[in-house]
Amino acid sequence: MGDPITMDAGEHDTDAVLERLRAGDRVLVRTDFAGSTYEVVMRFDGETYYCDTPTTLHRHETKDGMRTCLEDQGYSRGDTDSDLG
Repeated sequence: MGDPITMDAGEHDTDAVLERLRAGDRVLVRTDFAGSTYEVVMRFDGETYYCDTPTTLHRHETKDGMRTCLEDQGYSRGDTDSDLG
């Protein structure tokens, strides 16, 4: 596990983000909402995926649950043409 990886919302595809989470990396996503920019911190502890927003800590028990969160919230893209290296 290295330094957290920082990206803008929608910058990378979902599979790349999930791969980094499963490798033990924290992913910080910068996103805009209501005229303000904030960071969402994501991590995986080996069992549960966490998506920590400024107002709520979301937990996802499955990879598919986290995938849905990433795509529905616009944190990642559903395509597979980018690499989060």
